[in-house]
Amino acid sequence: MSDKSKTGIDRRDLLIASLATVGASAALAAGTRAAQAQAATTTAAAAAADPTPGTVYTGDVIQGKKVVSALDVDDLEPGQKHHLYFQGVQMPTGQHWYASVIVAKGARPGKRGVLTSGVHGDEMSNIHTVQTVMNQLDPAQMSGTVMAVTDVARPAVESMQRRWPNQGRGADLIDMNREWPGNENGLTAPSRHAGLMFNRLLRPNADFAIDFHTGTTGFEVTAFNIGGMDVPEVKAMLELYPVGQIFDNHVYPGVLHNAFMDVGIPSFTPEIGAARVLDIEMISLFVEGTMNVFKHYGIVAGPMGRTGKDVNVFVGNSAFPILATEGGIVEHLVRLNDKVEAGQKVAIQRNSFGEVVAEYTSGVAGEITGQRSDAMAEPGNPLVFILFHKAAPGGGEAYPE
Repeated sequence: MSDKSKTGIDRRDLLIASLATVGASAALAAGTRAAQAQAATTTAAAAAADPTPGTVYTGDVIQGKKVVSALDVDDLEPGQKHHLYFQGVQMPTGQHWYASVIVAKGARPGKRGVLTSGVHGDEMSNIHTVQTVMNQLDPAQMSGTVMAVTDVARPAVESMQRRWPNQGRGADLIDMNREWPGNENGLTAPSRHAGLMFNRLLRPNADFAIDFHTGTTGFEVTAFNIGGMDVPEVKAMLELYPVGQIFDNHVYPGVLHNAFMDVGIPSFTPEIGAARVLDIEMISLFVEGTMNVFKHYGIVAGPMGRTGKDVNVFVGNSAFPILATEGGIVEHLVRLNDKVEAGQKVAIQRNSFGEVVAEYTSGVAGEITGQRSDAMAEPGNPLVFILFHKAAPGGGEAYPE
């Protein structure tokens, strides 16, 4: 290996150390969130005391579907499926972005579940998962209600890109999954849209919530769930999925499932493989797990499907990031879900002459949970995430969300 490649490995260590420093503030937020989750009963009572707007129809009809600016699922006819549009934030033209809403209203009362997808616009398998789940529900045989929103960040979905193209101070891109619970009077369109949706659609209709995601463009992940297993209701849901990994961590402030948690609504995030594609085999695992959750809450009847116990799920509470220190083509030496040991070489990188300019090793023992799928990388790009168990978790590590 050249001297340059050795220098690259040293620089990688500096980047990792820098990332850990940045993570300290997020760790404090994660610890605060865990404490809030333990007081969920008190928080839920306070949330229940807040007035809800009820259902407000705008009078508009789009492609035969009524438009609402607020929704209370109790107002809908039981034993039926309802297709609506939710009127979200205004565009610069004064028109609105609309989100697609599907409600399966059971014939009998019961728990209310909320499913969301499309918070990131380049994620397709999550949308298909939610659609498949909703297509399997028969409201006439259900107790309770399941509401799904399939395209939360509509302008990002329209262009199949991760971030919302915002026009607040000139054209920029905003990650909507750092905006929750939003602010109806916020300075950016994504913040206002999140506030409208959370206050008038999502929060008022949820006893539990699941926010579905995939990896991002250029970075592929395994089938895994993210959530805080220190909250019993969340732990129970996480373990009902026949997927190989669970990331036991409250992760970043501003993500949608944490906005639910902060008001006492149990919630977590499934991650379903690569962006921009449909992984039908992986989708089926999350459909099965979500139906298990509905059975757990008594929304639908029937025997449980496969769960985490059937697939020997690996649970970690931290993600170890490996970042590129050089530019060049990346060759992975391990695959998703592979077990690795500390010091094991996991990737190499070559320059345009085919010379090896960097070698990357794991600093922990764990399982591969994410890999860069784009063949080239420049310094600072995440190459690999390794799920592992830290004895004294500090939280705040980056993860492939």
